[in-house]
Amino acid sequence: MNHTTAYDTPVPLVLAGARGHGRWHLENIRRLADKGIVRLAGVCELTPLAADEIPDGLGTLEQSADFGALLDATGAAIAVICTPIPTHTDLALAAAERGVHILLEKPPAPSYAEFRRMADGVAAAGVVCQIGFQSLGSHAVPAIRKMIADGLIGEVTGIGGAGAWARAEAYYRRAPWAGKRRLNGVDVIDGALTNPLAHAVATGLALGDAGRAEDVAAIETELLRANDIESDDTSCVRITTARGGRITVAATLCAENPGEPYNVVHGTSGRITFWYKQDRVLVQRAGHGPEEIEYGHTDLLENLVDHLVDGADLLVPPDTTGAFMKVVEAIRTAPDPRALPAGAWHRLPEEDRRVVDGIDALVTAAADDLALYSELGAPWALPEPPVNEVST
Repeated sequence: MNHTTAYDTPVPLVLAGARGHGRWHLENIRRLADKGIVRLAGVCELTPLAADEIPDGLGTLEQSADFGALLDATGAAIAVICTPIPTHTDLALAAAERGVHILLEKPPAPSYAEFRRMADGVAAAGVVCQIGFQSLGSHAVPAIRKMIADGLIGEVTGIGGAGAWARAEAYYRRAPWAGKRRLNGVDVIDGALTNPLAHAVATGLALGDAGRAEDVAAIETELLRANDIESDDTSCVRITTARGGRITVAATLCAENPGEPYNVVHGTSGRITFWYKQDRVLVQRAGHGPEEIEYGHTDLLENLVDHLVDGADLLVPPDTTGAFMKVVEAIRTAPDPRALPAGAWHRLPEEDRRVVDGIDALVTAAADDLALYSELGAPWALPEPPVNEVST
């Protein structure tokens, strides 16, 4: 695609947060810069990047800890924001008031109120905001929705999500906000379902055509933790949509054998499994052999540039993540995660991590049966999961 319709030079951008997950954005920006699509004009970090932290080919960068001043100095057209969750709204609004378009890393905010403040402010400023749920750039998402609409697996009975990952105890020491629900009185909500495995929730909602806030009727949560943290590392959520659909997602960062996360659409005559990090789909239906398909993927920053330059449809505008933010809000307002009893987990010293015994099978069963841990007979599960009746 020709990116010179509105810009005769690569689109200048600033990256806020270039360490941690921000390193992925740095490499992606370098990839797009090599294609002549963008130009990294500046980096906002509290401590400037050293020369060996900057990928080859990006040239000399302006660096500053003052985000607004950096945007002003560089004339950036886009800001990529990959900073701690509680800073997202204020930084997005600082960009918006300067007329700078935004790619905002997920989760977009730690509460629904902060999300609305961000989304409403961005809309009022007339700038474009893309939310960084990379899985929603997969061409598999519209393809699966078409399969559903065409009745390929009969009537949909529900959608599951499963994420069995592992995180070392050091993961929760990587930043002051890591593993926190609140920090200095400010919401963080850095839990398994809201941050590392947030894609399983957002993708399940997208496959169910239930991405907007008004698409959600009720949310049940079960939040637990094996690690010595505030937030959840082993949790599940069941979302009832306004149309009566069910979306159940189970997640852990304490897996026995970590694997690829996935969503599964259950139908009366088949199922569709989507490994969203791999853009890989398995279709299983009555009367047919299994069919595996690999799809392409549109990068969300490239899509944002295409939208600005050529008018391409924006893939993940804020309002399409409203339902996800309702889930974040239900988790935020739920009772604090309960510590698993000492006998429910063990430590792997060689991997510096905690493992919940039997959790892999429970995560799989939750996605298969659309059931919560408590309904699957987990001995440590919450007896009465809180239900959040959603209002918009």
